[in-house]
Amino acid sequence: MVELKVFEKADFQLLIDWVDSPEFLLQWGGPAFEFPLTEKQLEKYIENVDTLVFKVVERDTGVAIGHISLGRIDRKNKSARIGKVLVGDMKVRGKGIGQQMLNEILKIAFDELHLHRVSLGVFDFNSSAIACYEKAGFIKEGLHRDSSKIGDEYWSLWEMSILEDEYRTH
Repeated sequence: MVELKVFEKADFQLLIDWVDSPEFLLQWGGPAFEFPLTEKQLEKYIENVDTLVFKVVERDTGVAIGHISLGRIDRKNKSARIGKVLVGDMKVRGKGIGQQMLNEILKIAFDELHLHRVSLGVFDFNSSAIACYEKAGFIKEGLHRDSSKIGDEYWSLWEMSILEDEYRTH
């Protein structure tokens, strides 16, 4: 089992170590970050008042194994966006950690913040992440074709969301 704890300066280096290529940085952080990831970029990231930033900790050991955020929190429209999803520790990938992370962040979104809609974006080639999001109840809304350029390639992005009633009945 995992729990979410506030991401702090003391956690920066571990995240920097996990994000080890420009391609991976684009998948994880989108255009808001430049490779290599730096402490200065992370300081700006955690200062955003409309974003809750978490490290993912293994409950039994207290060891940080991942990262997730809930951003673009819009209290008027009762919506937010999940981002920066990462199971950083290679040893625990493929063991349901992503599902647990989503469950925890959705509890915050729907039970604590009383939101109505939570969205996210995922590149179309990331089939394991898409399967994880669908298992959590997210629905594909549309494909942003060739929305990001990396090197000589274009990547397409699925827009996905879950609504409060879907979360409650899932």
